[in-house]
Amino acid sequence: MTKRDYYEILGLSRSASADEIKKAYRKLALKYHPDRNPGNKQAEESFKEAAEAYEVLSDAEKRQRYDRYGHDGVRGAASHGFTDVNDIFSAFGDIFGAGTGGSIFDEVFGGRTRGRRRGGPRQEGTPGADLRATIRLTLEEIASGVEKKIKIRRMKSCDVCAGSGAKPGSSRTTCPECNGTGELRQVSRSMFGQFVNITACIHCGGEGRIIKQPCTTCGGEGRLQGETTIKVNVPAGVAEGNYIPLRGQGHAGRRGGHAGDLLVLIEEEPHEHFQRNGDDILYDLWVSFPAAVLGGEVEIPTLGGKAKLTIDPGTPSGRALRMRDRGIPRLNSHGRGDQIVRVNVWIPKRLSAKELELLHQLSSSQNMVPSEEEKRESSRSFFEKVKDAFS
Repeated sequence: MTKRDYYEILGLSRSASADEIKKAYRKLALKYHPDRNPGNKQAEESFKEAAEAYEVLSDAEKRQRYDRYGHDGVRGAASHGFTDVNDIFSAFGDIFGAGTGGSIFDEVFGGRTRGRRRGGPRQEGTPGADLRATIRLTLEEIASGVEKKIKIRRMKSCDVCAGSGAKPGSSRTTCPECNGTGELRQVSRSMFGQFVNITACIHCGGEGRIIKQPCTTCGGEGRLQGETTIKVNVPAGVAEGNYIPLRGQGHAGRRGGHAGDLLVLIEEEPHEHFQRNGDDILYDLWVSFPAAVLGGEVEIPTLGGKAKLTIDPGTPSGRALRMRDRGIPRLNSHGRGDQIVRVNVWIPKRLSAKELELLHQLSSSQNMVPSEEEKRESSRSFFEKVKDAFS
């Protein structure tokens, strides 16, 4: 049978980089892995084909020979004689997590959910699930940091059996079906070698041990539904969408398994005065036309209380004034953002007869009409702002 081109198998061009080769192989290996395609011979063949292509193209010397002479240049060099699917992944650990104590396939196909990593000591029970909770914070709380208390419902370890699931005074025995491994292995053979399909033992649920006398309080689960209050220390500078992981504060594991984590999500409450923009806060200041012309000192709110701000005479509507270090602290860093004050000149719609008369008198003054130079300067400033907005 004529072999397919290795680049074609991985869906790559001959100029593909090493990283592109890794990504392409990883995608195919996940797609055609036997655990995802039990009994599918075509998927098994595709899986082995992709592994062979990667073995050659990931090696600079082999790839050079293949590019020059084709399959004849690497004949006999593209097979390690793997007898177990997991042997393939250990050979390609740079893709699937070498040095982590297990491959990506441990997580995708249940190697860790069975309670241990391959080759490592077995862990008790089944790990508990993670929980999520949400905390709503004001900008003031975000600016200063705060301690919050949240009440959650979760599975808690049974006090009677200490989480083991066994009746006090009794013990757990080794599962006779899997001999304590928690795994059942099915060997299949093909023209490419031997495959070992590993599944969790259904007799003991993958735990390796069984309970003959279950705890009457928790029914052998080792955990019960409960409610608890947890303190959460929120650092200054968090933002909407951030989360705080609290290790071991999720659901208790079944029969002594590790507890899951609690992920506390941050939500920001809308503020009466401010809008947040990164670490800066924006504030709209409304002033009267005379105040904008004459200038003066105004009192405005900040996250730390009231503060005075000077308005220069002749300040136009839309001018942004910056108050340094009045914003949000930078998370896990030094310094903080600013408070940006946008000046808005209020144009009244209801005027008394006397006020209208005064405005008519002012309208005839030359100082109330912009000069040509002032018009050009104002137009230039406007278009610069538009350009900045779309750049």
